[in-house]
Amino acid sequence: MTGAAADEDLARLTKALGHPARVQIVKMLAKRDSCVCGEIADAFPLAQSTVSQHLKILKEAGLIQGEVDGPRVCYCVSPASLARLKSLVAAI
Repeated sequence: MTGAAADEDLARLTKALGHPARVQIVKMLAKRDSCVCGEIADAFPLAQSTVSQHLKILKEAGLIQGEVDGPRVCYCVSPASLARLKSLVAAI
């Protein structure tokens, strides 16, 4: 990947982490060995709709994955994207 493409990738991933709640969500999911369903909103003093918006942004950036499980969505960290982010930050 070229320097410009890597810079764009880093900007996209860090933009997704540009809110403290999204950083906390990624940290919470990274500590788990399995996907989390429904417990995410309970862990934060935010409205369910606000948490859902943060999850959407993280999913669009590829940092987390969401899987439909009946009426709910289960989320987990995307290990490859997290490793990519760590690598890009380390290269600064």
